[in-house]
Amino acid sequence: MARAYARAYSPHVVVLTSPGAGHVLPVPELAARLAAQHGVTATIITFTNLSSPEHSSALATLPAGVFVAKLLEVSLDDLRLDAHLVTRIVTVVRRTLPHLRELLRSLLGSPAGVAAFLTDMLCPAALTVAEELGVPRYVFYTSSLMSLASLLHAPELARTTTGKCRDLPEPVRLPGCITLRGADLVDPIQDRANPVYALIVDLGLDYLRADGFIVNTFDDLEHDTLVSFQDLCDKDVYPPAYAVGPFVQSCSDEAAKHRCMEWLDGQPDGSVLYMCFGSGGALSSRQMAELAAGLEASGQRFLWVVRLPSDKDSSAGYFGTASHGDDPLSYLPEGFVERTGGRGLALAQSAPQVEILNHRAVGGFLSHCGWNSWLEAVAAGVPILTWPLFAEQRPINTVKLSSEGAGVALRLRAREDTGDGMVPRDEVAAAARELMAGENGAVARKKAHEPELRVGAEKAAAADGPVRRALAAVVDTWNGGSARAAS
Repeated sequence: MARAYARAYSPHVVVLTSPGAGHVLPVPELAARLAAQHGVTATIITFTNLSSPEHSSALATLPAGVFVAKLLEVSLDDLRLDAHLVTRIVTVVRRTLPHLRELLRSLLGSPAGVAAFLTDMLCPAALTVAEELGVPRYVFYTSSLMSLASLLHAPELARTTTGKCRDLPEPVRLPGCITLRGADLVDPIQDRANPVYALIVDLGLDYLRADGFIVNTFDDLEHDTLVSFQDLCDKDVYPPAYAVGPFVQSCSDEAAKHRCMEWLDGQPDGSVLYMCFGSGGALSSRQMAELAAGLEASGQRFLWVVRLPSDKDSSAGYFGTASHGDDPLSYLPEGFVERTGGRGLALAQSAPQVEILNHRAVGGFLSHCGWNSWLEAVAAGVPILTWPLFAEQRPINTVKLSSEGAGVALRLRAREDTGDGMVPRDEVAAAARELMAGENGAVARKKAHEPELRVGAEKAAAADGPVRRALAAVVDTWNGGSARAAS
């Protein structure tokens, strides 16, 4: 009976997640660590509006003591079909706040209560509900601490500057971070006329309602930023940040049965360029054709996870709604698959990325630079050819890979004369050859193979490592007693 009583009243946390693989996938990993290492139970909350089969599958298998709940659907009929993904997410969050309040009240009324509320980095408006109910509140930030620092700086930037950020004459200096240009900040804050600009500024203000940030990073990756952030925390400028990453999925026997793995088994060591733009990224039809032509001209071996193109939105697949039953391979240039069949494999389906990156045949990664992909490449020791599409991918992650990554990435260059952001086929061909067989590529491969970051990631996640200590420090703040509904 004593054991059952202790289990029933172990700390119970509520985690609100938003869509997108980079946001959903780390949540069950965090919940599993909290359950296994610290005896914490958890309820993961998702949005009915923003759910998709792909995102839901990530939450299909959870450890004991971890549960899932969905917020009721709300109407989005007044939003334009091409509304920015941040606009859609923020609108859903704000409109579901009454449902979230009702759900949290019901959980507060349970015997376990609620020890803490964790919200996704795109949903900090939900912190107001936890604040009203007296529940300790945190932001689970699934990208880099440098990215968080840039968003926290957005309100100050809005207050002290005028015009477009991309045209700022002076560099943007964030404590403990590499120096950024205005053009290196997230896309929506580049232009004050962008309707999403105000939403990003509000995001930065809402973050300050948190009691702390739980961040998917580790000390060896962002040491200087963590030190500077702690200094600002000590001065009561920002809430504390806890580095609890990296959240990188382990290789699985089931994924190893994917047909692409058998194809990789037949390729020479380090010879294959793996290409994937994430679950949400989309190229335009023209850009897809240029990429295919450049890849063909490069002569390099490749494994390409092909997504449907979109001529309007580079994040068209973000909500898992871009398929419409079409075959992505049908958008490739006529005869491309046949002409490259001897040295390449194009897939019109998801592929096991962690297993692919860790395969001996993979020598490079053409990536959108999402944070999860970034971490997975670091863990696998694979150099990156950067092709960012949206959010923090282009400014923050790409700059970080090229600078702090000390040469583990090469950058594709978009055409500047037309202003359309197109990467021409000759640039694709040259960059692919350089990464896989050139001198700069050799430097990148050597840097990627060096053990510092990989060892740092392993050290962080060790049984007695800093991740466990960081989570223990957070859990200790919850152990003072779960919040419960007022009688």
